[in-house]
Amino acid sequence: MLCSVRPFAAALLGGLLLTAAVTAPAFAQNSAPEQKPAEQQSPEEQAKEAQRRSIEEYNEAAKLPGNAGLPECVWSGRRIAMLLWRDDIDTARRHMELYERFGCPTEHLKIAFRCLVRQGNIDPKAQERLSERVHACWVNPDSTPAAPAAPAAAPAAQ
Repeated sequence: MLCSVRPFAAALLGGLLLTAAVTAPAFAQNSAPEQKPAEQQSPEEQAKEAQRRSIEEYNEAAKLPGNAGLPECVWSGRRIAMLLWRDDIDTARRHMELYERFGCPTEHLKIAFRCLVRQGNIDPKAQERLSERVHACWVNPDSTPAAPAAPAAAPAAQ
């Protein structure tokens, strides 16, 4: 009896594999257009756009007084602020040594982090990212928190 079951199981397994091999490419062809919208940029275009934005951010920060606008201060200071925001104090402390070694102003880091904290938590549903908020506070630490959007008014009862 054992001998008669093995050929049946092998035939069944072979049939399942053949069915999967035939239907998988058809399924992949049907689902591919849904995954990649036409307006999406290629990876090369995305990389160029990210590089252009990064250069613009450093050029904007270069206008800051003193050493706060130096690229090494901007780079390390923003990372320290993000680490502090995420409660990674030990890593922030290690980065702080590097920040100070570059001669970067600790006062600017302090007021930029204060700006970040004053703005409150980031809404997980919002498109804003932590790095964007940290950069905005780095460039203009005296900025006030953005007011939340006013909800749409309910129609008046008649």
